Parts: sequence; structure tokens; C-alpha cells
Amino acid sequence: MRHLRALCAIADAGSLHKAARCLGMTQPSLTTQLQRIEHALGGALFTRDRTGCRPTPLGRTVLGRARPLVAQMALLVTETRAASHADGARLRIGSTASRALAGWLRRLRQRLPGTEATLHMDVSANALLQAVAAGQLDVAFVHEVEGFPLRVPYGLVGRVLVAREPQFVSMARDHPAAAAPVVDLADLAEDRWIVDPTVDGEWDGLRRVLGAAGIDPPLLHADYHTAASLIVVGEAVAPCQPTSGPRDDMAIRPLRDDPLAVRLLLYHRPPGDAERPLYDTAYAELAAAYREAALRTTAYRQWLRRHGSPLLPAG
Repeated sequence: MRHLRALCAIADAGSLHKAARCLGMTQPSLTTQLQRIEHALGGALFTRDRTGCRPTPLGRTVLGRARPLVAQMALLVTETRAASHADGARLRIGSTASRALAGWLRRLRQRLPGTEATLHMDVSANALLQAVAAGQLDVAFVHEVEGFPLRVPYGLVGRVLVAREPQFVSMARDHPAAAAPVVDLADLAEDRWIVDPTVDGEWDGLRRVLGAAGIDPPLLHADYHTAASLIVVGEAVAPCQPTSGPRDDMAIRPLRDDPLAVRLLLYHRPPGDAERPLYDTAYAELAAAYREAALRTTAYRQWLRRHGSPLLPAG
């Protein structure tokens, strides 16, 4: 079963590097495992080139048999774990980074006092979706970069929380562009941009938007904790969530015409009668927590007002 899961992960990810990250192993280890599988089956299962991995005809045949087996094993694991926790309800949450998380967990604790809520964070939305499909998580709150759809495992149910969330830009407080309430991309043409390449779709999305604007700046790769230290001293600028709170040493501004955007979604497996109320409550409380986070930040609240967002209170 471990080999079958590895084959499905490679096919879904489209590359050994991404598949290894989803599986929590190194790329060399996954490459060795694939070679052993191919040797045992007597043929190549994937073609490998600079653009990634694609199943061969033999690979498609094997995957066609492997996927139902992997899905059935995931279901067996889910049902077994549910039975072992019959004495106490629980909700295993996966999420990419969001300012709404704290409020969501607080609301769930108040709304579902008898339910144990756990949280697993990951920069990879695709890895979280795989964990939901495998029965390791119950729900996953993820973002999908515009123009770069997530690889959603077959059978998962997705609910849209925000159809299009604009991405703002963070820069040093004394950056010349920070004097304006809205920033043009052209005003950042001479800046270095920093992006975390491990966040699914983020690097590709930024390159697409900058390229469409005729801008080809140097891109730095780093996690966003490291990025913050570079931004405050003026060494780089970076995209950020509009719910990002104000900082004394950093300016956060919307981009004109909102060229960068993501879609916010909550995924789970198809619910039975017992799970449906739990998933409905999780979605409702997430929507309320996101609204709280959105309205706390002045720049985003003003953006929502300009765009007549339904997140704003009536009147």
C-alpha cells in the first residue's frame, strides 16, 4: 500500500520533488522507491524530464488499479479511527497560514464544547488535501492561487469561503510607494520581490502577474518569517494577505486593480449523516472568524467598502 500511495502522489503532484514533500520524505528516497517499483513491475511507470513526471501507458494502467485500492484503504483507516474515538468527538483541522485561524479555533471551542479540535499547519495546500483524502485530517482550509488550480484528490468536497481575496503588498515603512493608499506595480519595478517557493502556486502566480506588467525584477526565495526581516530594512517587498495586521516597521498596501488574488476554500470528504452537522458548523464558524479578521484591518476594510463586499455589516 505504501508503494501504491507513492505512485498516486507522483501522478497527482506531477514531479518527484513535490510528491516527496507531500509524502514527508526526501526526493532521493522517493526516486529509489520508484525505481524498485518499476523494476518489480518490469517497466517504466513515468516519463521524467525537465517539466516533471507523466505516467506512461503502463503507469496509467497501474494507477487505474491503484487509486481505488488507496481510496478504500483511506476509508478503512478513517472508519477504524472513528470507531476508536467513539467516546469523544474530534475535528482534525489542516490549514495553510491565515489570520482567521485563532478566531476559528476559539469559535469552535465555544460552539462545540465536547469536541476536541486539533490543528495541523502546512505551507502546501496540496499536501493538506492529500491528508484529508487519506483520512489523516477531517477538514482543510486552504488557498488557491489564481491561475494555478490545486490538485484536488477525487471525491473531496470543496466549499468556497472567499471567491477572490486580493493579495496586498508589504514593504518598508519608509518605502516611497508607501505614501500612497494604493500602490501601482510600476512603483515597485526596481524592488526585489521575495516569495516562498514551497507555497503551492505562489511563485508561479507572482511571476505571471509581474510578467504581464512588463516587470522582471530579481526574485528572492525564502520563508515569510525570513522575508519580514528583509522587508523592514528595505531589501525586498512581498505579497501578503489583506488581513495582515499593521506594524510600526512595515507598510501594507493594496495593489491597483488587484492583479494578485487567491480563492479561499474548505475541503472535506463526502459527509455522512453524522459528519454533516460538524462540517457545516466548521464552515459557518470559519466564515465568521474570517469576517472578524477582515474587518479588524483598516486597509482591507476600506478595500471591502470600495468593492461593496458582503463581508461588511448591513448599513
